[in-house]
Amino acid sequence: MAVIALLAVAVALQPPFAHSVSRVTAAQLPYSWHQGCPVSPRQLRRVRLTYWGFDRRAHTGALVVNADSVRLIVRVFSRLYAARFPIRRMRPIDAYGGVEERSLAADNTAAFNCRYAIASGPKRWSAHAFGKAIDVNPVENPYLLDGAVHPRAGKAYLDRTCVRRGMAVRGGQLVRAFAAVGWQWGGRWTGSPDYQHFSSTGG
Repeated sequence: MAVIALLAVAVALQPPFAHSVSRVTAAQLPYSWHQGCPVSPRQLRRVRLTYWGFDRRAHTGALVVNADSVRLIVRVFSRLYAARFPIRRMRPIDAYGGVEERSLAADNTAAFNCRYAIASGPKRWSAHAFGKAIDVNPVENPYLLDGAVHPRAGKAYLDRTCVRRGMAVRGGQLVRAFAAVGWQWGGRWTGSPDYQHFSSTGG
């Protein structure tokens, strides 16, 4: 009974999930947006929200996403927060100078970045360039392309049968949360699985 009482107190004391939404300007996106991008800053929003860290504490992070995706993203991360799914950090990619590999190496969860897809074949805009994709815990969920691992630290997580905290796996909390709002998981791609990648477009 004492253990149950302690658990009840811990749940009662945990900070509630919270979020806020604000508009962004070009000046607030100095590295991730430029003239010629497929969306304008007016079509984007900054979503601040609470998440559980790997330290088992609540933190506040921010994602820049398409205005059309805000409601769904809030649903996803409120569900992950309730499940205490751990996220390493969550900062707009401008904190890393807009450099994708720097953000990935920092195990940073991020969304909007006006860039082309990192993929073989013809050049095309990434779903991130529309603010309609999110990379979650990229070290724990690496992207495999032509034998290269992005980020390199993700090599330690190539064995997807060894499930550890923060990983995206079939039937797991992270994949289910995005699937519940109709977003697709890059971990299902054959040949070049992108375990960190979730998007509304499937690309």
